[in-house]
Amino acid sequence: MRLGPTAILTALWELAILVAQSGFRVRGPYLTWRRETAFGDDPARLPPRGERIHAVLAYGRWVHRMKRLR
Repeated sequence: MRLGPTAILTALWELAILVAQSGFRVRGPYLTWRRETAFGDDPARLPPRGERIHAVLAYGRWVHRMKRLR
């Protein structure tokens, strides 16, 4: 599924909030845990970069939709 421009901006906004809440520690324990939970900890088994970016943006969009349900 391809994300439109509005969905991408929304996803980036939610991801920026997540990074800010983690104290901008992109390699910190929380975001490292999120990354390992999503993609595993074996670099040889990571999906291609484009797929990872799409998955992260889809996650950001999902976060936005879950917040709207509150």
